[in-house]
Amino acid sequence: MKIAVTYDNGNIFQHFGRTEFFKVYDVEDNKIVSSEVIGSNGTGHGALAGLLANHGIDVLICGGIGGGAQAALSEAGVELVAGASGDVDQAVESYLKGELESTGANCDHHHGEGHSCGDHGCGHHEEDNACGDSCGSGCGGGCGSHPVIEGRNVGKTCRAHYVGTFNDGTQFDSSYDRGEPLQFVCGVGQMIRGFDAAVADMEVGEIVNVHIMPEDAYGPADPNAILTFEIEQLPGSEDLEVGQKVYLANQYGQPFQVKVTAKDEKTITLDANDEMAGKELNFKIELVEVK
Repeated sequence: MKIAVTYDNGNIFQHFGRTEFFKVYDVEDNKIVSSEVIGSNGTGHGALAGLLANHGIDVLICGGIGGGAQAALSEAGVELVAGASGDVDQAVESYLKGELESTGANCDHHHGEGHSCGDHGCGHHEEDNACGDSCGSGCGGGCGSHPVIEGRNVGKTCRAHYVGTFNDGTQFDSSYDRGEPLQFVCGVGQMIRGFDAAVADMEVGEIVNVHIMPEDAYGPADPNAILTFEIEQLPGSEDLEVGQKVYLANQYGQPFQVKVTAKDEKTITLDANDEMAGKELNFKIELVEVK
């Protein structure tokens, strides 16, 4: 059996879609026989499931994880233990003893009234992450009442190159720059819906340009996800600066990322919307292979 854990300097990294490393454990007779750290190669949310499956991973232990990524892991046959935190080695030992249970922690950031942030203080600070995972699962194919995607490639493993830009022409992501096509299962929620829909009927070698509205990408920005607190309510927030990102926890202890958008002497405003929420996206997509 192989167990993978989202890895950050010995601890469980709390955002599955942005993890840069996994620590992989080989287990025999319920005992760890070897371990190694592998890179994610800049792969985003949905494609990470394929990466793990390709490495023969049976179990993933992680912190926060979105609904689309959960569906992708299920499709890939990888058991998920979400909501974990702390030392990676201890987490694996706890799993092997049957003491680690999944909370189903979801970090898709589409929340509002359900969070009680003031009681938890500011957690894991993070430098600005570009959009390297931007066309992975946000809402994917599972949000709202969208009809089922149909097409010759639905349910098949696809490999595609792409360039993603905003309406002003700014590039936010490119698989060409990484030198490796993105691999995903089409139409199962590993990708944002608009990307899946574009690929569903493409032929290998075909190149298309698509414009995707927010409802088929990361959804509209939610004003209820913009939260203002008294600085004294959030221990550690006095050291934050506008533009900085940090992880908070909701009342269930599940991590979610916020961005500091305003701050004065007494209050701090945090935006828990996904960075891509409310944005129209443009993709040039080249279908390289269908398995």
